[in-house]
Order: sequence, then C-alpha cells, then structure tokens
Amino acid sequence: MRNTEAVVDEVIALMRDNGGGEYFGEAVSKLEHSEQCAVCAREAGADEELVLAALLHDIGHLLDLPETIRDQEVGVVNHDDIGGKWLLERGFSPRLARLVASHVDAKRYLTGTNPAYRDRLSTASRTTLELQGGPMTAAEAETFASREDLRDALRLRSWDEMAKDPNWTGPGLETYRAMMLRHLNRSPAD
Repeated sequence: MRNTEAVVDEVIALMRDNGGGEYFGEAVSKLEHSEQCAVCAREAGADEELVLAALLHDIGHLLDLPETIRDQEVGVVNHDDIGGKWLLERGFSPRLARLVASHVDAKRYLTGTNPAYRDRLSTASRTTLELQGGPMTAAEAETFASREDLRDALRLRSWDEMAKDPNWTGPGLETYRAMMLRHLNRSPAD
C-alpha cells in the first residue's frame, strides 16, 4: 500500500518549490500556468481526473531526471512523456498519465489538421512546437484521431493555451490536495 499523503506532499512541494520560475516566454510562472489550466478545466465541467491532468500536465518541466532533454529557451522538450511516466509511477491513473503524456501531441495534431490553430499559438508555444516535432503528418494525425480519449486530450490542449493570463489569481495549489488524495485512494476498478 503506497502512502498517498506522501505522494501528494511530494507533488505539491515539487510544484511549489520548482514552479515559480518563468513559464518559457510567457508572462506567468509554471505554477500559475498549471493552476490556471486546472481552473479552466473545472469551469468547463471536467471530471476530477481531467482537472488533475490539467493541473499536472507540465510537471515534467519541474523534474530533474536523466532522461530529460533540455533546451535553454523552452525547458524540458520531452516533459510530456516524462511527466506522464512519473505520475503513473506514483499511482496516478493510466488515463491521467496518458492525458499528461499526450498534451504535446494534441498541439501537434491540431496544428497538423488545422493550420489556423498554429496562428493562435503564443510565440513561445510555436517555438516549442518545432522542437517537439512540428505539426503532425496526415498519417500521424489519423492515428491520433483514433484515440478513445481524443476529446479530452483536445480539451486539455485548449485549456493549456488559455492558461497564460498574467493578471489571474486563483484558489491556490493546496485546494487540489483533497482531489489528489481521492484520486490516489480510488479503487483499482475505478
């Protein structure tokens, strides 16, 4: 039996201690971006698992692991995969980890299937897109579109792009503690 309190403490400490830095060319910190993304999900009526995926989608930027691929301007290029794996190892659900791991591919999908979407991206997001493989090819997009959780992956991507308001104030990271505990204490059948 894992100690879910310790996992939640670890996640909150990681976000609080490592999330204060600038969010790569945006006018918000990494923590502010993550919190804004979660609030967007809550306001859209997302279930708790999806709200937590929104909150934790960039956690890979906060980790210092051997498999990280860093770029001076945009942080951890493979933060999506690293974050998803790290969360799964700590007992977060496969769905949550898969959504975290796919938020970059969702951007690649949207820019590959809708060229106007790229024009709406922030400058920093366009820069990271190139480092993350650029827009998907038609074959890649067809595969991505067949995902069972496509709608949720695209919703998460939308909230990710919206969560960059420098004047935003929110409820704070601790408000997600109980939600994380419920998630980690779920039964395996959930």
